[in-house]
Amino acid sequence: MPGGVRSGRSAHRGWGARLLATGAAALAIPTAAAVAAPTIAIAAPIAGPVHRTPAGGYDELMVPSSMGPVKVQVQWAKNGGDKAIYLLDGLRARDDKNAWSFETNAQQQFENDDVTLVMPVGGQSSWYADWVSASNTNGQKFTYKWETFLTKELPDFLAGYGVSRTNNAVVGLSMSGPAALRMAAYHRDQFKQACSFSGPLDWNAPGMREAMRVMMLDAGRFNVDSMAAPWSPAWLRMDPSVFAPQLKGLPMYISAASGLPSGTDAQAGAFNTMNAMGIEAIAMVTTHLFQARMNQLGFKNNVTYDYPAIGVHNWKNWEAELWKARPSILAALNS
Repeated sequence: MPGGVRSGRSAHRGWGARLLATGAAALAIPTAAAVAAPTIAIAAPIAGPVHRTPAGGYDELMVPSSMGPVKVQVQWAKNGGDKAIYLLDGLRARDDKNAWSFETNAQQQFENDDVTLVMPVGGQSSWYADWVSASNTNGQKFTYKWETFLTKELPDFLAGYGVSRTNNAVVGLSMSGPAALRMAAYHRDQFKQACSFSGPLDWNAPGMREAMRVMMLDAGRFNVDSMAAPWSPAWLRMDPSVFAPQLKGLPMYISAASGLPSGTDAQAGAFNTMNAMGIEAIAMVTTHLFQARMNQLGFKNNVTYDYPAIGVHNWKNWEAELWKARPSILAALNS
């Protein structure tokens, strides 16, 4: 969800008030990176990888895909190692930068570790999924194929730089929390660890799909029906409560805060703070439901759950969760 609780960003828009007014806000879906921009520009693919900075340096790559070239921000492993962490953005993902790169100190957190940070740019309202068709409510010119990009096209491209196809972690927040778990569940050969911060992790709750519909229409006028038909195999495949059995044995770090604001959180203003409180509370409830589902399956090992007593839906808290998750991420990658 939006990091918009910070000044200068409009992450929590009028949809929060509308959903709260209609009662659907109880299932509101988080967003991140506040500026709603066009999704991904179509242009000629860039041919072949070229090293422009040394180990430990920063690059912006244009990676060919079925959606057109996708910008990817990369911080190379300090000593040229092949491990990587994929950092996924939120519902309002921008086209110029991945919010992890400017809303948090993620790059500084891992700058002394021999691991590459991979930050894909774009994908507003995509849920990082392979959609059934292009969105028909906003004239989208191509069909989202984000799972294919993240698990096939991007790792194949990065392999040219010496980045492993098989020794990676994936981190998501808000919209991308369930996406990170989904990538790891269905692509165990690629991802050795997964994190979800403040993600909606139970899609079976009443009204969840319609809440998502409202969110996606607000964030770029995207149609949830173009992503997947109601309760179709494609839809169920994206529900963490459905694919949970495929997470057996996977090291994970999963968190959601209480929704109670700190003094710093309250500085964002009453409207943004109230929205961030409600959204985080819903993330916390669905995360507890997901934990119960995992416990029911007997999957209690290798998973760390964190429920901070104070914290709302914003980038400051996700930055803190990334720092807490960092040791488990590095351990899973043997870094």
